[in-house]
Amino acid sequence: MMNNTVGNQTCKYCKAEGSGIYCSNCGNLYATKRITIKSILHDVFHFVTHLDKGFGYTLKQLFTAPGVTQRDYVEGYRAKHQKPFSMFFLCASITALIRYRINIALVDYFNSGNATEGNFFHEYMVLMHSLLLPLYALITWLIFYRSKYNYAEIVVFFLYTLSAFFLIMDMVALLRLIWPPLNTDYIELSLFLIYNAITTVNFFNSSNKWVVIIKSIINMVIVYFIANYAQDFLVSVLKH
Repeated sequence: MMNNTVGNQTCKYCKAEGSGIYCSNCGNLYATKRITIKSILHDVFHFVTHLDKGFGYTLKQLFTAPGVTQRDYVEGYRAKHQKPFSMFFLCASITALIRYRINIALVDYFNSGNATEGNFFHEYMVLMHSLLLPLYALITWLIFYRSKYNYAEIVVFFLYTLSAFFLIMDMVALLRLIWPPLNTDYIELSLFLIYNAITTVNFFNSSNKWVVIIKSIINMVIVYFIANYAQDFLVSVLKH
């Protein structure tokens, strides 16, 4: 019979030493494979059939250690994290519901807002960002093409980053319940640039910090305006 055990190894996650495939201390795999398109598709299937534990932990990490969380997951520290696709869909769905409710409240109680925009958030926001996600990741991968990360790993980076930003958008959107005429686009863009700059610097930590910051600003401005253009286009279509 073949022996599936290997020599002593050090666990990436808890640093305990042992042998075999799984760490006897924390249960994490000793060896983790690189993220590929195939593994991402597996995560999509896993999301449909399971709901992982770890949503709260991952959410906290995305705000207390942005970029580090994404890098840790890509490099194999995955035991405690909500899987990237399920994290994305959960946060996007929460945001779609909140933004829909805010728009309906603005129309009903403040004679402001946009019912058609509310319908967009309710019906199409998650789908739009899901379809555009490969483009967002492609732009990022091209801008940082000299990094050590492959396209699939950049997809994971974006899934987690957007998950956090969706919830930031919710906090900004709530300001309109206090001041209905407020245009939140520039607030969102400013927060997006700041959060993404911190996240990107921590993720691409082997590159020059200032070069990464400049690239991250260029990257996020492109992504933000693509998303806004697509949203405005869909809202205009829904009006007709």
